[in-house]
Amino acid sequence: MTGRLKLYWHPISGHAHRAQLFLSLIGAPFDLVEVNLAKGAHKAPDFLQLNPFGQVPVLDDNGVVVTDANAILVYLAKKFGRTDWLPEDAKGAADVQRWLSVAAGQIAFGPAAARLVTIFGAAFNADEVVKRAHAILALLEGELQGHDWIVPTAKPTIADVALYSYIARAPEGNVDLAGYPSVNAWLKRVEALPGFAPFATTPVGLLKAASRDAGGRVIPSALQEFSP
Repeated sequence: MTGRLKLYWHPISGHAHRAQLFLSLIGAPFDLVEVNLAKGAHKAPDFLQLNPFGQVPVLDDNGVVVTDANAILVYLAKKFGRTDWLPEDAKGAADVQRWLSVAAGQIAFGPAAARLVTIFGAAFNADEVVKRAHAILALLEGELQGHDWIVPTAKPTIADVALYSYIARAPEGNVDLAGYPSVNAWLKRVEALPGFAPFATTPVGLLKAASRDAGGRVIPSALQEFSP
């Protein structure tokens, strides 16, 4: 009998939440191992043996180590035979891959980057990354009109999982979601899925009120916990 999966993770990492969310949605047995980013645990020699890039998340499947959030989504879908989340047919797989690329591209350089500015004080041009965020949100708004999921299928796919976290927390980067009704409706559909795992909120940007993470812990300010 194999042991439980281990996910090396941090509660305010959108990439880490992406992996946590999918594990929870498919009901896979797993344990969270929090990596103390504030103390540089992700750059420690033992962690760098798991991931030479020094980033979370990392999945350890009883000695099989998978790094990169999107790669973890693909691995899990394949491991557990979840063709409902990652289609096997050529067109279906390509449609999902298209949006995994968007998650690694326009989402990373838009809403995710805007959030890095407010949480970590990252040296991006704040106006530029907010502009990029609104550009991809406008595109998503159009794509979601007329269907429930980002790939126009009857059920969600890992494409929805890959996009969710940073879009849901875009207001933390001063990106207002009010003008995107289809995107907001899609967020609510994801959050209504059985097994949904909430993503920690941080009171920065447009979210000024005190927030609690998925474990009920207060996060007063990420800037008190981390260096950029």
